[in-house]
Amino acid sequence: MTATDIVQKLWNLCDVLRDDGINYSDYVTELVLLLFLKMEHENRDAGVMNHHPLPEGCRWPDIASKSGISLMTHYRQTLLDLSKSDDPLIAAIYADAQTRMREPRHLEQLIRALDQIDWFSAREDGLGDLYEGLLEKNASETKSGAGQYFTPRPLINCMVRCMNPRPGEIVQDPAAGTAGFLIAADRHIKDATEELFLLTLEQQEYQRRRAFTGIELVPGTRRLALMNCLLHNMEGDAEGVVHLGNALGQAGASLPKADLILANPPFGTSKGGEASITRDDLTFRTSNKQLAFLQHIYRGLKPGGRAAVVLPDNVLFEAGAGTDIRRDLMEKCTLHTLLRLPTGIFYAHGVKTNVLFFTRGTEENPRQEEGCTKKVWVYDLRTNMPAFGKRTPFGETQLAPFETVYAMQPRREGEWSFGAKEAEATENGINEGVDQDLRTSRWRSFDREWIREKKGDSLDITWLKDSDSVDAENLPDPEVLAAEAMAELTEALRELDGLMEALGKGDEAAVQKKLLAEVLGMGGV
Repeated sequence: MTATDIVQKLWNLCDVLRDDGINYSDYVTELVLLLFLKMEHENRDAGVMNHHPLPEGCRWPDIASKSGISLMTHYRQTLLDLSKSDDPLIAAIYADAQTRMREPRHLEQLIRALDQIDWFSAREDGLGDLYEGLLEKNASETKSGAGQYFTPRPLINCMVRCMNPRPGEIVQDPAAGTAGFLIAADRHIKDATEELFLLTLEQQEYQRRRAFTGIELVPGTRRLALMNCLLHNMEGDAEGVVHLGNALGQAGASLPKADLILANPPFGTSKGGEASITRDDLTFRTSNKQLAFLQHIYRGLKPGGRAAVVLPDNVLFEAGAGTDIRRDLMEKCTLHTLLRLPTGIFYAHGVKTNVLFFTRGTEENPRQEEGCTKKVWVYDLRTNMPAFGKRTPFGETQLAPFETVYAMQPRREGEWSFGAKEAEATENGINEGVDQDLRTSRWRSFDREWIREKKGDSLDITWLKDSDSVDAENLPDPEVLAAEAMAELTEALRELDGLMEALGKGDEAAVQKKLLAEVLGMGGV
């Protein structure tokens, strides 16, 4: 039985939860509370070293041996006892955990089903990878809403390979979600060191406990992240690998400087506007969460530190504080690469996204604070690409050409994958004086001076023309189109609100927002 088969079997158990009245969005949280007990037991049974054993009375056999009301009572008490465990990591995983199941027969059905799974095959593939597969399955189901924090695995792996994390480095993710970036970085290092065997005992201990740190704002998501890390033998400090908190507040300000930051900050405007971004060390005030996260990331790097961060299009062109932040980034860091991603690769959103790759300072002088960016290389993986989604999955194949040119030394323009050579070039001034062949290359470079003078420090750089004709068969799903339209409308309204504030018309803007809220049935703001 393959890992995919096992993940599907686990997902099918959600039918049992639905029969018990559990909401779609709570399926995985409910299931993993039980699943973690089973996986801990399987590791123990296989003789896998476990630094965080569950206490007697709270283990899988203790639950599996009961039935009826006795089972439900014991399970609820187990969750309570684990939340009060002497082991701070176990206590963090089960903090405030409680089951919403009401029928003992449904709980018993889940336990019997989990006992019947081929756990020998599951251990061969790795229980951590199996757990991640379940999270990915959950994210792909749009009803669950989990796609808001799940970054597609092929993109994570691509970013990690490009950044090449090394033993001894401090690796962070200030918007950790379920810890996908941190786990992929750990796997990259383990693959390069024969599961850490090539490192000294002291170095191995460092990798397990101190190398990786994430911050997650949502307690339920952090629970999933802590389980995920522990199943991948990543322990972290006393709070675990992923800490609970707000990276745009004190939790983020207290992080040590990092060698490497990998992140996909949450999309959208910060609830409460600037007031909820409580950092006083961020120079440029903004209610845009992504712009605030971008400031946190480049300011949180050590001299010579590296970052790869997923950001929506508005970060590339937003005026005001957006321009100031991009300018500051290019002054203090070498912004060397920008990857324009296709639409539809994030399950819950139709937003257009990019990956920014940058290094603090310059290669010659990591402590340089001015004029670091000399040239930005842009790879357009969006224009004339399919609308990715369930029917057209996004994977390693689409990212392979980018990885090839990213690693090229020295870099040179020219890459025509996915029919780019047959594309038309835009006539917006970008292609003036450019070799005819390179006008349709997906891989181009732009001098810092050109970005300043011709683009006003906007990084929204496009030179390929989208095909006018679109095959109706290849259109995105209606919910993706609607989400994309809604995202663009929301962004436009947010920018208009900011303009009204800047013009001293905040009161008028407040009246309009109230009217809009009433129209949308939100009962005011």
